[in-house]
Amino acid sequence: MTNHEHGGAGSFSALPQAAPPPAPAPAPDLETRLKELVLDSKDVVSFLTDLALIASSRLSSPGNRIHSGVTVMRRKRPEAVASSDVAARALDELQNGFKDGPCLTALRNGTTLLVPDLAEERRWAHYIKAAQENGVSSILAVPLNLAGEAEAVLNLYSGCSNGFTDEDISTAEAFANQAASSLRLVLRIAQLSEARNDLAIAMQSRTVIDMAIGAIMAENRCSRDTAFQILTKASSSRNIKLRDVAAAVITSISGEKQIDTYFDE
Repeated sequence: MTNHEHGGAGSFSALPQAAPPPAPAPAPDLETRLKELVLDSKDVVSFLTDLALIASSRLSSPGNRIHSGVTVMRRKRPEAVASSDVAARALDELQNGFKDGPCLTALRNGTTLLVPDLAEERRWAHYIKAAQENGVSSILAVPLNLAGEAEAVLNLYSGCSNGFTDEDISTAEAFANQAASSLRLVLRIAQLSEARNDLAIAMQSRTVIDMAIGAIMAENRCSRDTAFQILTKASSSRNIKLRDVAAAVITSISGEKQIDTYFDE
């Protein structure tokens, strides 16, 4: 084909060209992603699950998939609360069952712990053997510094010997530091939410009790103190919560089964 034919009116180059597709938006940096998680997570467990997924994604490489889990110490007992996948959860629960292992040691000591090759590791013999049988060859455990809010550790598993480079360790520690700050905020939000719910329940109970006292005063033409004594005596003799007795009083007088209060949401 000649140059003239290339440039003629019938060539593709002469037709209107579609605008190139927009460049994909850059992935948010870790700090931005963690802030989004704080806002979007329904609860602590969902936040930690997203955390485990991000850790697995950032540390995995072709031929070396990293499985990630998070163990939290509750009432002095370790609990596997989140993971990137079923394999990580099983490995965390396996270690908790043995009550010892590299991740629990890192959690107790508050320092990063690397087991580069399980075949050469002589500590935690029973757990190491079980982990090898599950295809694990190296483990990295990085504690999350929660400043007294709780105790947690990020558990990372690789099927490759020497599966974590010095750069991987630095990346995991930096990730854990940033994640810990966000997790502290999530824990405080959860505590505030629990306190708010407890307060709302207490206020609802107080309102129902006050309504029952008023009803008893009207029915018996007695003082507030006497009406309250009638309620508490009924609660004690029947071994029923005061609020429930008060609700029953209102129901018996008004005939309403649903008692709405100002604080009901």
